[in-house]
Amino acid sequence: MPRGSKNFYAQWRLRHGPAVALRDDSDAPPERLLQAVWQHQRLQREKLRTLDGETLRVLHPGFASAGSGPDFRGAVLRFGDGPAQTGDVEVDLRSNGWRAHGHDKNPAFKNVRLHVVWEEERTRAFAGPTLALRSVLDAPVGELSLWLEREPVKPLPESLLGKCSAPLRELPENLLSELLQQAARVRFEAKASQFQARARQAGWEQALWEGLFRAAGYKHNVWPMQCLAETRGRWTRQDKSPVTLQARLLGLSGLLPAELTRRETTADGYLRRVWDGWWRERDEFSDAILPRDVWRLHGLRPANHPQRRLALAAHWISAGDLPARIERWCHSPVADAALVDSLFQIFHVARDDFWSWHWTFRSARLTKPQPLIGTTRVTDLAINVVLPWLWTRAVEGKSEKLRDEIERRYFNWPAAEDNSVLRLARQRLLSRSSPKLFRHAAQQQGLMQIVRDFCNHSNAVCDQCGFPGLVQAWAAEDRGLR
Repeated sequence: MPRGSKNFYAQWRLRHGPAVALRDDSDAPPERLLQAVWQHQRLQREKLRTLDGETLRVLHPGFASAGSGPDFRGAVLRFGDGPAQTGDVEVDLRSNGWRAHGHDKNPAFKNVRLHVVWEEERTRAFAGPTLALRSVLDAPVGELSLWLEREPVKPLPESLLGKCSAPLRELPENLLSELLQQAARVRFEAKASQFQARARQAGWEQALWEGLFRAAGYKHNVWPMQCLAETRGRWTRQDKSPVTLQARLLGLSGLLPAELTRRETTADGYLRRVWDGWWRERDEFSDAILPRDVWRLHGLRPANHPQRRLALAAHWISAGDLPARIERWCHSPVADAALVDSLFQIFHVARDDFWSWHWTFRSARLTKPQPLIGTTRVTDLAINVVLPWLWTRAVEGKSEKLRDEIERRYFNWPAAEDNSVLRLARQRLLSRSSPKLFRHAAQQQGLMQIVRDFCNHSNAVCDQCGFPGLVQAWAAEDRGLR
């Protein structure tokens, strides 16, 4: 790095990024921070209680609203021992915001099932359940505020070229690559801080399993997978054979078919075994069964169906030593060219009698077996889970040598699969569609971080966006160092 050890990108975004407006010297944090905390569930989720003392389990936090109306729509919540409820969630700094903002008279708020506030107050304006966040955050407010700067809430604007495309075109390729790497470091450390926060509450191994389950859920089914991982201590006891664990996970997920089909005899044999195992234990786990509508299945590729992902996770758990194998991998020398294959060997599972031949319960038998996980998914697991988890453990253990090795693997990991966010960002920021520049996954991560830090907070014509100024200052500093 020509500028020494400092992270120019991180320092600039602290001074000029959108999160500057989020910092508040008062006792209560900004409302936007509370919204982000709710969306990403930066909470001690097992300790949630309404102000009336009723336990609350968040099966899905809902989807952030881009327009008027409640802050989150379609949340799935379970209060006490009652059935799961689907409804909206409104986040206000104070309880009286319910009336002060006119929510009590606005029909758009009629489906609100939970009012989320900062802390308990003497009077309550919302007639339904209220949750106060102050005592159940998973990290101090200051730490969460820094994290929020890396995880904005708003969606990517649907536009093409931005004002930063011109100065970015003038950057030499080595400077652009370095800028992307610095942004990638910000993103990497944000992921690591989430593992650190969760490990404080549940331990390192549980934090790892929750991360793996979230990653297996892809973007549409992160929260139901998280919910299943949180109950791991219950469904992993006693018999840990793959089929038994598959039966428990598929039963708890609510994704078992309601009836056994006779259309495919090979499927019937497996389904019968799963059903027999689940029916014997269903009553014991009845309080943890997820409603089927918490899952988003429309538009999923068959290989990404959560039934198949849960079957894979059952194999990982059944092996019994996955966390230990990951740690040994971290301590073993691995050449750059072997990074993906070496981690693939840890997550790869032997052929499954049913799931190697079927995408879902209802799909026809495949003509040839398909692996339950490929190298593309291993790269996603490495970048989003394994390396951040290992890195924050090395930092906590003050092992500089191990930390440096993990960083080397992160910045040298081959590029991940291309996606729509990256394609649009390359057009909008770099005025080029080719992914040729992005040979490493870290460069892709850096581009996504820039989009989240700046593009998400501006409009189609880049009003008040600070990123063009960052690029110009970056180039000027480089000229000054020559």
